[in-house]
Amino acid sequence: MEKEYEKVEKNGKVAVLVSPGFGAGWWTWNKSELSPFEPKVVNMVLKGKRNEITDEWIKENLGVDIYMGGAEDLEVVWVDKGLKFSINEYDGSESLYIENELEFIA
Repeated sequence: MEKEYEKVEKNGKVAVLVSPGFGAGWWTWNKSELSPFEPKVVNMVLKGKRNEITDEWIKENLGVDIYMGGAEDLEVVWVDKGLKFSINEYDGSESLYIENELEFIA
């Protein structure tokens, strides 16, 4: 059974956070503590405030003490609700991959 996550939805799509820059994966490096749908972070990215998503901001707003490498490259990818996907990482660069049997459903 899939874990329930709070999500930002718009026009039948769900916001998914992905950090495509090399160096540190945002979700893949912190998946035990974060959600790839985290609404507070999604809203910061959509407002163009990704540079304000620091270790301190995450601790204050989400209550977790984690490394925020990759936050400066965060993007919101809109995925059709109900579509299965995974977030893959290579050398810190994350990419969204959609296939049949994966970890999340938007």
